[in-house]
Amino acid sequence: MRRAIALAREADGKPGASPIGCVIVCGEKIIAEGHNEVDLRPDPTAHAEIVAIRRAAEHLGSSEMRGATLYSTLQPCGMCSMASIWAKIGRIVYGAQRNRVHRMYFEDRHLDTMDFITDAFRNDLTLTGGILAKDCAALYYKPDDDVPVEEQGNI
Repeated sequence: MRRAIALAREADGKPGASPIGCVIVCGEKIIAEGHNEVDLRPDPTAHAEIVAIRRAAEHLGSSEMRGATLYSTLQPCGMCSMASIWAKIGRIVYGAQRNRVHRMYFEDRHLDTMDFITDAFRNDLTLTGGILAKDCAALYYKPDDDVPVEEQGNI
């Protein structure tokens, strides 16, 4: 998770990037990493998790990542949760939970990551949240922050 936090901090100053970091580990080795590149590419699917999943697939030469663990600084959104399911990632570990950050980071409706996992009938995917939560939440606007209009997304 500390590497994911470092990636998020690196992205914070880059034009077109956002401070969300992701690392994918297989065994004890990092096989891919990334940060949010939505406006950098431009590609609305270029969330940190998707960027890392694409790089992991290239590294492995396969779209299946059984046994891999995905670490993200922010609770994965619905799209990233489903991508993890389709990639057959074995474990998702995230830092800041959605209730510790501004609502702009998530879908307008309340959709929980666990709902996607349960609906996809994945009983072999584990989810652990709140790892280094305080450090991760510090990367983002807080729930009651007055976010400048030019920085608002998803609302």
